[in-house]
Amino acid sequence: MGPLGGLLGYLLRRAQLAVFEDFIEAFAPLRLRPAQFSALIVIDRNPGRSQAEIAEALGIARPNFVAMMDELERRGLAARAVSSVDRRTHALMLTDAGRRLLKRALQVVAKHETRVCGALSTAEREMMVRLLHRLVGTPAAALIGAPAPALRAAKPKD
Repeated sequence: MGPLGGLLGYLLRRAQLAVFEDFIEAFAPLRLRPAQFSALIVIDRNPGRSQAEIAEALGIARPNFVAMMDELERRGLAARAVSSVDRRTHALMLTDAGRRLLKRALQVVAKHETRVCGALSTAEREMMVRLLHRLVGTPAAALIGAPAPALRAAKPKD
């Protein structure tokens, strides 16, 4: 492999491909892709946040996130509501069906994590998570725990 074996970017990409391959297979019965799973978690932990805030926290381009929300809403997993703070924005929340699916998905991801981290000790896994957080900076951390604006139900689309 020459210098590839020592290049962080190359190794991260290979690891990501292996992790995503297992994730996609494990989550196929739930019909969830990695970005959708992430969105469900962040919306669940931050109900009432705007589409723009959730998209930014996840590092997803706004137009792509809007399309993802359209799909989650179509499936009855998430809902948009008009924000009482700014009527131009939609606040997001999970539906009961979305919370039930997320509960199942969290069980699936626990098994997935066990599989993909099987070669690591608990201490090694925790160290890897800490190091990866240092590399990426975790911009979503500021979003978690901040109060959400008040909501009003959105008007149905025509």
